[in-house]
Amino acid sequence: MKYAPSPNGKPEPGEVVWTWVPYEEDHSQGKDRPVLLIGSRGRYLLGLMLTSKDHDQDRRKDESYVDIGTGSWDRQRRPSEAKLDRILQIRPGDIRREGAVLDRKRFDSVSSALRELHGWS
Repeated sequence: MKYAPSPNGKPEPGEVVWTWVPYEEDHSQGKDRPVLLIGSRGRYLLGLMLTSKDHDQDRRKDESYVDIGTGSWDRQRRPSEAKLDRILQIRPGDIRREGAVLDRKRFDSVSSALRELHGWS
């Protein structure tokens, strides 16, 4: 994981972008949604799907989500959460548009939550 957003027009870790994300239960279907880029592996970018549905504060307290707040990636400015238990591999050419840069403090919070959930050092 690394934080490296840059105003150069290329998608980079630390940025929220929009891309097609397949459903977990049926990879032939999916939808266009915001994704927080967290790093890269070879020719792929690595990202976490964002959702405006509350998972970590409801009665189930799902620990595989972390709050990241609001940002310009959501036109309605709804609070978002990053899904930590599914890391997406994304081809840079599949990214439809950039949505925003996530500030360093919130990115570090997501990184810490990812490390804790997966037992990474």
